[in-house]
Amino acid sequence: MGRRYPTRPYVGIGAVVLDADRVLLVRRGGEPQKGLWSIPGGGLELGETLEQGVRREALEETGLEVRVIGSLETFERILRDASGRVEYHYVLADYLCEPSGGALRAGDDADQAAWFERAELDSLATTPLVAEAVERAFQLRDQQ
Repeated sequence: MGRRYPTRPYVGIGAVVLDADRVLLVRRGGEPQKGLWSIPGGGLELGETLEQGVRREALEETGLEVRVIGSLETFERILRDASGRVEYHYVLADYLCEPSGGALRAGDDADQAAWFERAELDSLATTPLVAEAVERAFQLRDQQ
């Protein structure tokens, strides 16, 4: 079964990777939301814990190894086509992370990976809720 027009929701994970006052984002190379900047992440694999999935997806999409600091939020994203039929349905878990190794490069289904200053987010074409997730990540990190 494909992820487009699913018969059940898919579990996805995201890595909100912070380094000082910068956040790591990837530009989506495929649908949904191709061409928009987003948090690195993807689908959880069978037998994989959420944190294992976050580390794997960050490495696959950005070339960077990350240390998972903690859970940020869990939410759902339901995208409908023009007729109202569910085209994509994801339950997503985002995690606060920091870089721990590797070399930055775009990979997997990302066509670009880059660091952005916190203040630059408003000027980027991003997927929905990126700015809010990044702001929550900075707040959580600053509380620790």
